[in-house]
Amino acid sequence: MPPPHTSLSGVFAVAGSLLLCGSFAGDAHAQADDKGSAIYTCTDARGRTITADRPIADCADRQQRELGPSGTLRRTVDPEYTPREQAERDARSREAAAHASQASDQRRRDRALLMRYPSATSHDRERAEAMRQIDGMVETARKRIEDLGKERQALSGEMEFYRKDPSKAPGLLRQKLQDNDDSVAVQNRFIAGQEEERQRIAARFADERVRLDALWSSTGAPKAR
Repeated sequence: MPPPHTSLSGVFAVAGSLLLCGSFAGDAHAQADDKGSAIYTCTDARGRTITADRPIADCADRQQRELGPSGTLRRTVDPEYTPREQAERDARSREAAAHASQASDQRRRDRALLMRYPSATSHDRERAEAMRQIDGMVETARKRIEDLGKERQALSGEMEFYRKDPSKAPGLLRQKLQDNDDSVAVQNRFIAGQEEERQRIAARFADERVRLDALWSSTGAPKAR
């Protein structure tokens, strides 16, 4: 008798059923592996590989692996630390985080510097402009002192009438003399402050230049001649 006719759809249905059964079997095996007894393994301080059905005391100071019955890795078990060891680890972690933060801040500052000063010429130009502004303010203050000196001469001329007895000089005249002295003192303090500012600006640009020279070299930016 001829063999019974089997359709392709029937073949595919049987194959699909077999694959589905295999999938269920694999899932069941994985679930059984997850729920089965654990195997712990590690390498101790003497280089020995130890295996046990519970966390290994000889490896309490090092990482252990927890495996399923089939040998698949379930998780890693971190070492147990004494309070002092844990404190030291925490301190090292904080120090590493601080260093990473500082490095990130430095990279951010470097990017900002390069954006502001893409070349040595731009840095030189801004330094010169900053110094020019300081020079301008100092020159203005010195001219003001010269004007105050002329006013002082005029006031001193008026005081000549009261040279024998300055106490008889009008109060307004004495006040003008005092105001003149105070104004000169203010201008001198301003000039001293600007000279200090000049030094701070020069130091800042010098520090920036050291860093920028390295950054420009790494980016191929042109240097000043």
